Amino acid sequence: METYENRIAIKNWAEDDRPREKLLLKGRQSMSDAELLAILIGSGTKQDSAVDLAKNILHRAHDNLAELSKMSINDLVTVKGIGKGRATTILAALELGRRRNESEVLARDKIKTSRDAYEIFRSTLGDRPYEEFWIILLNKANKVLKKCNISEGGISGTVVDPKKIFKISLDHHASSIILGHNHPSGVVTPSEADQRITKKICEAGAMLEVTVLDHLIIGDDSYYSFADDGAL
Repeated sequence: METYENRIAIKNWAEDDRPREKLLLKGRQSMSDAELLAILIGSGTKQDSAVDLAKNILHRAHDNLAELSKMSINDLVTVKGIGKGRATTILAALELGRRRNESEVLARDKIKTSRDAYEIFRSTLGDRPYEEFWIILLNKANKVLKKCNISEGGISGTVVDPKKIFKISLDHHASSIILGHNHPSGVVTPSEADQRITKKICEAGAMLEVTVLDHLIIGDDSYYSFADDGAL
């Protein structure tokens, strides 16, 4: 059994095995999730190397980066050896990654399929621990004008006001909109409440000549489209 006394510090590892040196020598694509996370952590403790700490964090997240992105500072600091400073560094890196992905998606700003809309919603809603309702505003050419947060709720639901949706839509001269909200459970099957609010918003949109093209429910790595399912 390895003891604290005979544990080999990272600085004494072979160069190819040290996270920073490995990145420089072999490139970022060669790195494991734990090794990349170890670079953010910076250094280990007397008991654990930075890689060990990274593995402990990933274990808490079930070795899933989507789950890691949902962790809060309070969650991270429960891992022995991770203080608020290291926790904020990790969260900052995850947020930069999310924003980079969001910018890349919005650059492809014409919506042709439900998958296009899903990519835009996922960049914002994919790792939210609570339910949120958003809309994408589109012009006549189906190009994105803006995406807007309509409401935030709890784990199992959020309140949606159609008046707010259409005020924003009319203010931005949107020709059509796409609705989207997340299910933190990861289950994307629409509830009765989802079906009712979708019908209500579609009916209001028809009166105001703002077409509701779709309503997407976003899970961890999947989605449900009312339009694709013929449920609009």
